[in-house]
Amino acid sequence: MTEKDWYLLISLYEERNITRTAKKLYISQPSITYRIKQLEKEFGIALLHRGNKGITFTSEGEYMVKYARRMIKELRNTEDTLANMSEKVAGTLRLGSSSNFAHYELPDILEGFINQYPGMDLQLKTGWSSDIIGHLQDESIHAAFIRGDIKWNGKKILINEEHMSVVSKHKIKLADLPRLNYIKYQTDPLLKSTFDNWWLKHFDIPAHTAMEVDRIETCKEMVKRGLGYSLMPNISLHDEDDLYTIDMEIEGQSIVRNTWFLYKEEMLDLNMIKSLNHFVKEHYGLNN
Repeated sequence: MTEKDWYLLISLYEERNITRTAKKLYISQPSITYRIKQLEKEFGIALLHRGNKGITFTSEGEYMVKYARRMIKELRNTEDTLANMSEKVAGTLRLGSSSNFAHYELPDILEGFINQYPGMDLQLKTGWSSDIIGHLQDESIHAAFIRGDIKWNGKKILINEEHMSVVSKHKIKLADLPRLNYIKYQTDPLLKSTFDNWWLKHFDIPAHTAMEVDRIETCKEMVKRGLGYSLMPNISLHDEDDLYTIDMEIEGQSIVRNTWFLYKEEMLDLNMIKSLNHFVKEHYGLNN
C-alpha cells in the first residue's frame, strides 16, 4: 500500500463516487477500479460496495480509511520535523482561510511572508470558516485565519474587528428595507445567522429577496448598479467610497465580527509557524 493509495481511499470515501474521485485525483476510472481490486486482493477483504446511489464502504474499508488518514498525518509530521531540524525557516506551510479574508487580506500577508522566507512552500485551503476549522482540528493544516467567534480550544489571536453594514448605491432609510430589493449571497452559517438575528430585531416581515447570487463580489456589483441593497461585512467595502452604508446595530450596539489567527500551541515548535505568528502580529501591529 502506497501514499497514492491513502489519498485514493480518502477521496473515494469523501466523494462516494468513482467518477468524481477520478476527476478530483486526475486519474481514470478504470485505474481506480483496478487499484481497489488490487488492495482487496492484497488484504483479502472487500473495501466497498457499489450501488445505484454510489458506493458504500464496508467496516473493513472504513478501518482502512482511518489507517490512511493516520499514515498521512504521520508522514506530514515527519516532513515537518525534518524541515524543522534546519536553522532555516523552510518546509511546506499548510494554511486555511475563510474565503473573504483570503480575497481581501491574505494576499498581502502571504506576499510579505514568502518574500521574507523564500524557502517556504505553501498549501492553502479556503472556504467557510466553519469548514476550515475542521481542517485545523484534524491537523491537515497548521494554522488558519477564521472569521466569526468559532469555538476553539487552541491558541487564538484577535487580528481584526469589523462592523456589519447595510449597503446600497443611493441613500436609503432603514425603515424602508422590507419593501426594497434585497440582494442575497451565499455565506457561511455564522454570518447568515448574524444577519437573520439583526433582521428579526428590526422587522416583523421577511426581506423582499430580489436576487440570490453565489458570491459576495457578484452581489456587490449588483448593488453598485443600483439594483438593490445588501448586508455586508466591512472587509468587503475597502475602496468603495461611492456606496452608501448604514451601520448595523442591535439595541444601540454595532454588530462586530472578529477575525482570528488560530493554531494549536504545539505548532509553535515548528520554525515556520513561530515565524508566521511573529509576522502576523507585526503585520497587524500586535507585538506591543
